[in-house]
Amino acid sequence: MTVVEERPAPPASPPPRRTNRVWALLRNSWRQLTSMRTALVLLFLLAVAAIPGSVFPQRSVNAERVTRYYQEHPDLAPVLERLGGFEVYASPWFASIYLLLFTSLIGCVVPRLIDHVRALRMAPPDAPKRMERLPQHAEDLARTGAPAEVAAGLAADLRRRRFRTKVREREDGVWTVSAEKGFLKETGNLLFHFSLLAVLIGVGFGHWYGWHANRLLVGGADQGFCNTLTQYDDSTLGPRVHAADLPIFCLELSDFDATFQSTGQPKTFMATVQVTQDNGPAETRKFTVNDPLRLDDANVYLLGHGYAPILKFTDRHGVSQTKVVPFLPIDGMQTSEGVAQFPDANIDPKTDKRDPALQVGFEGRYLPTSPTDGSATSAFPAENNPMLYLTAYRGDLGLDVGTPGSVYSLDQGQIASGELKNVSGTRPHALKLGDTWTLDDGTKLEFVGTREFATLSIRHDPAQGLLLVGAVLGLLGLMLSLAGHRRRVWFRVRPQADLPGSPPAGGGSVVTAGGLPRTDYPGFPEEFKALVKAAEEGKP
Repeated sequence: MTVVEERPAPPASPPPRRTNRVWALLRNSWRQLTSMRTALVLLFLLAVAAIPGSVFPQRSVNAERVTRYYQEHPDLAPVLERLGGFEVYASPWFASIYLLLFTSLIGCVVPRLIDHVRALRMAPPDAPKRMERLPQHAEDLARTGAPAEVAAGLAADLRRRRFRTKVREREDGVWTVSAEKGFLKETGNLLFHFSLLAVLIGVGFGHWYGWHANRLLVGGADQGFCNTLTQYDDSTLGPRVHAADLPIFCLELSDFDATFQSTGQPKTFMATVQVTQDNGPAETRKFTVNDPLRLDDANVYLLGHGYAPILKFTDRHGVSQTKVVPFLPIDGMQTSEGVAQFPDANIDPKTDKRDPALQVGFEGRYLPTSPTDGSATSAFPAENNPMLYLTAYRGDLGLDVGTPGSVYSLDQGQIASGELKNVSGTRPHALKLGDTWTLDDGTKLEFVGTREFATLSIRHDPAQGLLLVGAVLGLLGLMLSLAGHRRRVWFRVRPQADLPGSPPAGGGSVVTAGGLPRTDYPGFPEEFKALVKAAEEGKP
């Protein structure tokens, strides 16, 4: 009779653990975002995204050029405005690339820094068993002295060559020397990436707590301004800056010295201003294009230069008004265009009422040096033969409706609709310095003179120092990264008696060497030969 032994059933295996798909997706996305490849792609995208900021005029740098771009490209400019083309560095799409790059760099650099610190604290690994398989090796190098003595001498020589060394003794009486060098390459890489992070932090901090503004400042005591938003042509405050936080200072342009080469190219620009800070006494300061005016909490940069004609208009009631009107340059020879508006002209002294239909505006071109051929462009940027060409318009200037408009040109729609009528004829009227022009209704316009003006950019960036340090450290890190080459060298020292056929009491040692470059280093074979030659010193 056969007895069948019943065996207990094996325990049931636990059910497979279900993977959280959301967590897996987040983990994989984080790994992709923090990879070096993604960081390089984002850095490239950031460089590409900054190109429109160099191609198109930026309102934060020069609002006048943006206005001129609207005039020259009336169809394209509104599209660029919607896409952020005139405020590239403040646009949402640029900020998104910026933040992604910032996150990617942090997630990429911090683990590398931890691994690098761990590698610096670890001793170089022991010599491999088969050093003949290494790219560089040398065998049977005879040395006098015991293995321990020879190993200590080799380690001391390597330390003089700035290698990190580790001497080990094995159970069979063999001594090994491990040496490693070239950690500056990874140190340079990390320094470069951390400096890039510092630059990104500086840019973001400067955007939050910085501010900038532009002002066209005409010479003269009556044209000065103080640091308030209402006295700027345009201004931008950081999200953490309020109007009350602006420092207190006032500027007045007292002189402007411009020199030009014979070809008309600018040679030197120098502005002389009267500066008052914190309600203190006025100081005379000078600054140029490449040497800004540095105040306590702001820097004043000189961007441009031009001329402002002084026009005196006498209306039909004998009331005179004098205005200093900046004309904006349109070419390198300072050919300038502008408009002078007199909305308060021809007010009836009996009723003290203003007839909008009798408002007067003059639009035209100013030539610092009028050419002899009578063309409408200046021959030289300095005022050698100033000439003013103006067209007079009478009618409603449209300044009372509250619609924003350019102060450097008349509303062409009102001219086309007939609200502004040309009262000067088919050709612009030419005025030399001191000339007076009498219009058809007896009103007069006199070209009194000109004043020079300077286009200023006033900026405060609290992160300038951090940006400078980041740029310097980035350059240093790049140099270390390019100059450093990580490599390892090993020496195995054993008693000479261990060699086949050697006398039992040789009293010497035999050295075997091997080398491995951790990075592409064309000069490593020569360096290894020099180390081997040094190891052979004292050969019997």
